[in-house]
Amino acid sequence: MSNVNSTVNEVAPEVAGHRKSEYPVNPQFLNRWSSRALSDRKVTEQDLFTVLEAGHWAPSSYNDQPWRFIYAHTEEQLTVFHQFINEFNNTWAANAPVLILLASDKRRPNGDLNGAHSFDAGTAWGSIALQANLLGLTTRAMGGFDHDKARRLLNVPDSFELHVVIALGYPGDKDQLPPNLRDMDVPTSRRPLKEVIFKGTMKP
Repeated sequence: MSNVNSTVNEVAPEVAGHRKSEYPVNPQFLNRWSSRALSDRKVTEQDLFTVLEAGHWAPSSYNDQPWRFIYAHTEEQLTVFHQFINEFNNTWAANAPVLILLASDKRRPNGDLNGAHSFDAGTAWGSIALQANLLGLTTRAMGGFDHDKARRLLNVPDSFELHVVIALGYPGDKDQLPPNLRDMDVPTSRRPLKEVIFKGTMKP
């Protein structure tokens, strides 16, 4: 049975001291944050596929669905991913029971360039992150990896752009992180809403 997050309808205690929305939003948007602290508890295949299913149902331009999810779930597969993730990220990502490379097709089915493929892939990542949180899982996306090596080791065609590697797992004890990362492993706040919204036009 899936470990459904008990804080779906309320702000989680570890988040309450760091995040407060100016307007009422569903608590899942506050409860989702990108921790580096992961336990060694395995993620079931059912929960993994539920997370990927959520990403698969993201909206996309012309319904092209350009995203592709290459996942590592076994020790052998994870070892391959560790070869192209950079050293800094491997200090914590090596503990992740699941790693997912998010890529997207730069061309539409008719061969035309798809100018929206990156935007659509980002939407899929957001759906993955929220669904994982609803299952009591945590995610962190990282751009620090060798793209050329990943492409080669995972046999990704040149027509696909590689975006991020997503670490997926259950929250762990941040005291197990390297000392330089422990204080950083807290839910981040956001700048005031008035700094990112503009009525009618963006004024100087």
